Amino acid sequence: MMEKSFCFGLMLGAISGALIVANSQKARLLVKKSQNEIKQKVTEFADEKFEEMAEQKSGTAGNTASKAKKA
Repeated sequence: MMEKSFCFGLMLGAISGALIVANSQKARLLVKKSQNEIKQKVTEFADEKFEEMAEQKSGTAGNTASKAKKA
């Protein structure tokens, strides 16, 4: 019984929120601004991770080349 009430409340809240955003220019702009901020943060995070991976690969390759030269 509790799960049904929770799901119904969640659905009702989502529909209410969508109606508010659809009928309010200010809320619509706020949602778009938030989406752009999230996209920017995700892009920055992904770029940092790609740079770290590239540094690790180049560092590993450099260590292998150094070991080969010493041998």
